[in-house]
Amino acid sequence: MPLPTEPIGSIPRPAELIEGMAAAGRGELSADELSALVEDALQDTVRRFEATGSPVITDGEQSKSSFATYPLEGLESLAPDGVVIPFADGHTRQLPRLAAGPFRYGRNAVDYYRAAVRHASAPVKQAVIAPSALSLLYPADGIDGYSQQQFLDDLVEASYQDIRSCLDAGADSVQLDFTEGRLSVKLDPSKGVLDNFVALNNRVLARFGEDERRRIGVHTCPGGDQDSTHSADVDYAELLPALFSMQAGRFYVQLASEADRPRVLGIIKECLQPGQRVFVGVIDPIDPTVETPEQVRDRVLEAAEYLPLDRLGTCDDCGFSPFADDTSTARDTAFAKIEARVRGTKLAADKLGA
Repeated sequence: MPLPTEPIGSIPRPAELIEGMAAAGRGELSADELSALVEDALQDTVRRFEATGSPVITDGEQSKSSFATYPLEGLESLAPDGVVIPFADGHTRQLPRLAAGPFRYGRNAVDYYRAAVRHASAPVKQAVIAPSALSLLYPADGIDGYSQQQFLDDLVEASYQDIRSCLDAGADSVQLDFTEGRLSVKLDPSKGVLDNFVALNNRVLARFGEDERRRIGVHTCPGGDQDSTHSADVDYAELLPALFSMQAGRFYVQLASEADRPRVLGIIKECLQPGQRVFVGVIDPIDPTVETPEQVRDRVLEAAEYLPLDRLGTCDDCGFSPFADDTSTARDTAFAKIEARVRGTKLAADKLGA
């Protein structure tokens, strides 16, 4: 078997789609007109994804407002003044706040999978938001008549159904986006929040069988939005032991942009549990320079010094432009980087005899 290689999720949207989404938000574009733009972008994304040679593709999250907020589409029980996430360059993103219960998903990820698979010949993986991220919707001062425990129970059920529907529909794998993990250590160095996040995610993961968990992965990164991050200054050693205690079979770890990759690889080696496979990041989506296949090869060979080949794979550090209004990365650049990952991983596999 060759070394597996997978994308993370998002691809920069075409300019026409970004403009169309903004126009639709202002009421200047009909739902049918926006749907046509989304369909064109989706078909082009799948076509170009497959042209890179990527053995697994995604829908590029073309129709999502963001990787984190798709379950909130259409919900009326939200207020705009939720948790604020600060990035290193000074810009922020703000989550909404849940104003009333019960909590339900407004949209499920299987809708995106079904739309993509209509156009794809390659296997399609589906990214979903981890329940730990959505737990931040509940306000600190509570909600009358709807306790935090009730909310968490509803969230666990909704997250389970989100993953279950994708697996049942035939997704090659399902990836939980867990960018809030590293951020939580920055906000709470005692790691109490991180421990709560992991416990909540494990409540969901424990409901799947062992074979199913082999198709479920967790992605961690320090954020990637408008060429900035929210927690790259947090030592990975503070996160990785907790990360690998999650009951998933695959872990996608941002690594290409780390200053000391060998040290992080050593920590991963110590934390890796039986039956888990690590996909190490070999592409930096924030760096505008397209990596060469040889650079990717060398990063894979470096990782192979620490991790057994049957537990190793490659990925991009993060998705490209995960928020719909992010124009910091060109669409052509993203696909060129993906192709470099695919080619470089094959070069490394050939050299390693994988």
